[in-house]
Amino acid sequence: MQKNNALIFIFITIMLDAAGIGIIIPTLPELISEVGQISLDASKSYYLLIGVAYAGMQFLFSPLVGGLSDRYGRRPVLLFSLFGLGLDYIIMFFAPSLIWLVIGRCVSGMFGASYSTAMAYIADISTPENKTRNFGMVGAAFGVGFIIGPAIGGFLGEVGVRIPFLAAAAVSLINFVYGLIVLKETLPPEKRRPFNWKRSNPAGAILQLPKYRELGLLFGVIFLYYLAGTAIQVTWVYMTKEKFDWSEGDVGLSLAVVGICVAVVQGGLSGYFSKRYGNVKTSYFSLWMYVLATIGIGLAPQGWMLYVLMLPYAITGLAGPAIQAIMSNNTKDSEQGELQGTITSVLSLSEILGPLIMMTLYSLTTVGLPEGKRVYGTPYFAAAVLVMIAAYLFWMATKRFRSDKLQEGRILNEPPSVKDKGLADVESAKL
Repeated sequence: MQKNNALIFIFITIMLDAAGIGIIIPTLPELISEVGQISLDASKSYYLLIGVAYAGMQFLFSPLVGGLSDRYGRRPVLLFSLFGLGLDYIIMFFAPSLIWLVIGRCVSGMFGASYSTAMAYIADISTPENKTRNFGMVGAAFGVGFIIGPAIGGFLGEVGVRIPFLAAAAVSLINFVYGLIVLKETLPPEKRRPFNWKRSNPAGAILQLPKYRELGLLFGVIFLYYLAGTAIQVTWVYMTKEKFDWSEGDVGLSLAVVGICVAVVQGGLSGYFSKRYGNVKTSYFSLWMYVLATIGIGLAPQGWMLYVLMLPYAITGLAGPAIQAIMSNNTKDSEQGELQGTITSVLSLSEILGPLIMMTLYSLTTVGLPEGKRVYGTPYFAAAVLVMIAAYLFWMATKRFRSDKLQEGRILNEPPSVKDKGLADVESAKL
């Protein structure tokens, strides 16, 4: 019962955090334009800077936050981060200039590094058999948050471009109070490890990658997977407005529909796919759906077609929980925070480089060109290529799993043909 309550709390926490982020998405370009007194087209470079600032701070702080949660427990780290996010949105609500918007997003990145702690929390309360399902519930929580957030943000944005930030602050602080009341610690003192500064910084986290051995290639898969995902994160608002003439409300509605699809797929299907087909096959299927969906989005000549592609795109989210479950199941309990911190740093690095790459591609093929010569889909075609490379690396990683003799306590988490605790039958890993 306690584990179920903890899972519910993390679900609600991530859902509210996603709602807070989703609330500001439809209006952030307009706010940049207003605060900087520049055109919407000129706001792209500042939008990119703000996105890179957020990801950069996550990259710097995720290993630190993960290490602190391994040393002091998950509860204090999560609560501190939730409170900090609420204060950040207040800063952005009152931001008098562009520099304050950048500062606000930097603070968001620092406290948003709590994602690694939330994932470690999930790992603490999960078994190898249900870890993929539970990680999938995290994706579903993001989906539900993006149902609520962009819809509210689009509606509030019609009232005023700053109002969504105030709403996001309220959501985050309510979440902090809720956690203060119900959140329980999941990492007992005997499973904690000493804090180590050398392992709690981005350079140290990257230097730790070789110790994960056969998991090393999976870090590359995650990097490319999330790097591809920045195509939609960075260019969706601009593409839909410029190509299809969508309003803030239209953008908010589209993101809400994406959220519904993600919630249905990850919350309802990730556990089923993992149990029925195993994490390897589930990941392969999801990665190739990613390729097809992004090509389709890039080629879509009419706005309504994006809605048709949203369910296939949501299926691409199955790969994340499956791959993270494989990695978590091969990591000690005392190092789950460090693992998730390293994963979040790799993810954040992709979110530093991704916006630069995707917005550059988008700008090169749209800005200053007549309508007939604009190509809005270049970031999505690039995303498809990146995911194809990720699929190849994943094949190499699982090939190594199949060829190596797994040690006791390590598990690939394929369909359960294993009776011994923690010892995987190598044959169950065959595709």
